[in-house]
Amino acid sequence: MPLQEIDNFSISYLQILDEHGNLDDELEPQLSDDELVRVYRSMVLAREADKRMLMLQRQGRIGTFAPCTGQEAAVCGPTLAMTKKDWFVCSFREMPGRLMRGETLLQVFLFYNGYEEGNTMPPSSRTLPIAIPVSSQIPHAVGIAYAMKYRGEKDSAAVVFFGDGGTSQGDFHEALNFASLWQAPVVFICQNNHWAISIPRNKQSRSKTLAQKAIAYDMPGIQVDGNDVLAMYKATREALDRAHAGDGPTLIEAVTYRLSMHTTADDPKKYRPEEEVQEWWKRDPVPRFRLYLERKNIWNAALQEDMETEIKSEVDAAVKEFEQITDFKPDAPFDYIFGSEHAEIEEQRAEFLAASEARLLNKEAADA
Repeated sequence: MPLQEIDNFSISYLQILDEHGNLDDELEPQLSDDELVRVYRSMVLAREADKRMLMLQRQGRIGTFAPCTGQEAAVCGPTLAMTKKDWFVCSFREMPGRLMRGETLLQVFLFYNGYEEGNTMPPSSRTLPIAIPVSSQIPHAVGIAYAMKYRGEKDSAAVVFFGDGGTSQGDFHEALNFASLWQAPVVFICQNNHWAISIPRNKQSRSKTLAQKAIAYDMPGIQVDGNDVLAMYKATREALDRAHAGDGPTLIEAVTYRLSMHTTADDPKKYRPEEEVQEWWKRDPVPRFRLYLERKNIWNAALQEDMETEIKSEVDAAVKEFEQITDFKPDAPFDYIFGSEHAEIEEQRAEFLAASEARLLNKEAADA
């Protein structure tokens, strides 16, 4: 018997606003001036917070964190497309979206200084805590989406963010398989920033796109310019519309780039060429979107200066408030590792407290 073709598959690429400011008028989403300014301000606020946290971390005033510089559009666009009934499920590089969902800068600073109190959001916000283990949050999103469908909740979906490295984990494939099987209302957003810490994209998968992994699970998949906030909004809005209508999940690959380090414990210069980084700076989503706003005559230099002053004051105030809080237990993280006391953990706690006391005594001696 001759071979028979069962089906044909293809993956589309979406870009509305390119790095040179060229706009596809036919694809441009219809957003109000207020919505456009809101998403731009969120991107600038996240960029400024990143800069400040990096300085604080280098000064020993805050702990390790994962910068989001370069990936603001890949998070802010989808967050703008979400409603209050949608669930926001993230990993550790989605600060811009979390701020848009109501998280405060004070919470950000607390969390990245080791205080779990900063990782709490009101249940009504439908924003899950930050997930550190790679891909562990993806099945959570599917579970939430299935629960909503099981309860008959309408016009709600779960939107889950993860990196390209996350697609190499079994959690990713298991989540997509069950989301498709159950036709769960979930939108998967893969932020392909080209590096899973020090592992480049081409050493993770031979697939031409990560979006095409949707084909195996019989769901829509699309690759999007992740530095184009308009394209990210449009792709997510269409995916949410399908999910809300009961038409199941979607996989969106946001092609973006991590312009900074993986975390502040990482030195990216040891594994990626500076020429590559500089090429991606030319595609920076923040100035690209500012140019778009200026060409629409809803933004100008005076508004930019006012906003930057306002944001700087906002960040300054959050830092001041954060550093005035001194009543946290330095060994509090040891309290939450297990539900009950554990001898090895208590040994580590004692070692930590002794080292902290020694550093304090040395500082007092040096200052005397």
